[in-house]
Amino acid sequence: MSRKILHLDLDAFFCCVEELRDPALRGKPFAVGGRPEQRGVVASCSYAARRFGVRSAMPMSRAVRLCPDLLIVPHDFKAYRAMSAKVMAILHQYTPLVEQISIDEAFLDVTDLVESAEQIARTLQRRINAELQLSCSLGVATNKLVAKIANNIGKDAKKKDASGNPPNAIMVVAAGDEARFLAPLATNELWGVGPKTAEQLAALGIQTIGDIARYSEKALTKQFGKNGHDLWLHAQGIDDRRLETDRETKSVSRETTFVHDVRDSAILRRTLETLCDDVSRQLHKEKLRGTTIKIKLRWSDFRTLTRQTTLITPTDNEAEILKAAMRLLDQHRPPQNAVRLLGVGVSHFVEPTTQLSLWEVPVSTNEPPPTVAHDEMPLLPNVPSAKQEKLRSALDALRSRFGEQTVKRASELKNEDG
Repeated sequence: MSRKILHLDLDAFFCCVEELRDPALRGKPFAVGGRPEQRGVVASCSYAARRFGVRSAMPMSRAVRLCPDLLIVPHDFKAYRAMSAKVMAILHQYTPLVEQISIDEAFLDVTDLVESAEQIARTLQRRINAELQLSCSLGVATNKLVAKIANNIGKDAKKKDASGNPPNAIMVVAAGDEARFLAPLATNELWGVGPKTAEQLAALGIQTIGDIARYSEKALTKQFGKNGHDLWLHAQGIDDRRLETDRETKSVSRETTFVHDVRDSAILRRTLETLCDDVSRQLHKEKLRGTTIKIKLRWSDFRTLTRQTTLITPTDNEAEILKAAMRLLDQHRPPQNAVRLLGVGVSHFVEPTTQLSLWEVPVSTNEPPPTVAHDEMPLLPNVPSAKQEKLRSALDALRSRFGEQTVKRASELKNEDG
């Protein structure tokens, strides 16, 4: 029996939420994101703004040049998350098989429902339109790959009417029509085909997904390895992946873009302290500990560098994350390089253990304690003691109750006082 898979995408989600909060924005070109003078980026933009060429992830300064009358609305992720939760609650009323991809996107497996997949898609769209006043588009197919592509194509077709309204589209690909639907589309519509792969395919005379389907599977595998085999299968419309209903956190990271490029090492350290504190608190909240610490640096010329190090034991401790991050920063940032963006992240999570740290191991009075070279310290994190855990929990409770600025670092206060 063919599966019935839906892909749902909330159209211009952040903008739709902002229009609900301020109806005067409807029909106007506006973007959600940071200010251009603060190097803001477009997080989302209205369809009226898109007619001027404004796009998500575009620097806000460029967006304003394309659309001088562009209204800029600061983002409110708390409001977006709350609205997203309402959407996901509706989806779960139909099936527990919901894979949320992002704040505004999800797959549903409705194979076990009696109604046709198209009927369910139309019912869901009507409910989200009516109950939440949000626009949403859906792709309907027998697998995730084709449902996602169908949604993209359906939205693109609706955008061409130049009405300035969200698409609110539904595109259905019937069972057995997958390969025929995909055949005329450009190769970059397939997952895994980025600019480089598309260029390599073009060099082989492959321009469309149909060209991939007709190409030798053996030759593609030889050229691209396992990815070549997957490309050939996907070009036939074959995708057997199940929905991942329990998506695990893969990493926790924070980053900031400076208003002006920064060379001052003291400012970089203070910023890194704040970022590591945020990451540590999120790890603690999710009860996660990771072994890989990564930093991200972007220079003035927009070149971006990422470097990472692996700890011996997992951690969620801010001081340990900061030590490792500072070492990476000192090792990989030439002193003369000004920094445009700085970020830190933790990944490769493992189950927490009750293992004693190096400094908590009982030591016999007849034996000296173990010694460790100072430059190895970032790689040997301590397991937080009970006192540290209680202190952190108390600080988190204060921040939760009275606001993020309730507890500050001494370095932050010193900086504010000059």
